[in-house]
Amino acid sequence: MSAQTTNGTICRLVENNKEWASEIQAKNADFFQNLAKGQTPKVLWIGCADSRVTVDLLTKTQPGEIFVHRNIANRVPSEDLSALSVIEYGVKHLKVEHIVVVGHTGCGGVKAAMSNSSVGILDHWLRPIKDLYVANEAQLSALPEEERVERLGELNVIQGVSTVSNLPVVHDAWKEGREVQVHGWVFQLASGLIKDLGVTVAGPKQIQSIYKLD
Repeated sequence: MSAQTTNGTICRLVENNKEWASEIQAKNADFFQNLAKGQTPKVLWIGCADSRVTVDLLTKTQPGEIFVHRNIANRVPSEDLSALSVIEYGVKHLKVEHIVVVGHTGCGGVKAAMSNSSVGILDHWLRPIKDLYVANEAQLSALPEEERVERLGELNVIQGVSTVSNLPVVHDAWKEGREVQVHGWVFQLASGLIKDLGVTVAGPKQIQSIYKLD
């Protein structure tokens, strides 16, 4: 790719931004002034970095409505300071009421985890998904090959919901009497629709006692 092509791509993004800001301003003269005052999102979205999963667009929401954290294959490692910092800030300071762990069909990260081909530093990041495959190999092997990726992606989301719902910051919110729910979704690229996996955790009664801290 030539430098001219690259510069053209970047210039187009800047020009698109100017056009977008102008259109918003024309519809609502106070939009950006209000946006600059702060954010009060009700939802924290933990999703994949895939460029096809555009949170505001697919949920028809406006800037400031959803607090977002994204990474490869929407993983939620309990030792990842980046994810934990976002969750801590979202729950403790922004007072979000819903946390959604969102995967998507045809996830490249999940596919890579199922492969024996090295993908560099991502091999370390995706290792827990390989472990998840091994733990559920009997279930996955019984599926047609094309369905295995999608089911492993769902299992990855379910594990993420479990990790988030067992975090102390979420438990502290429940102890304060706040309603915080953790959901598991999959965005289906072929239809544009969100699939609710039905694994919502809405309070401490759904948590195993070993994870409850005094």
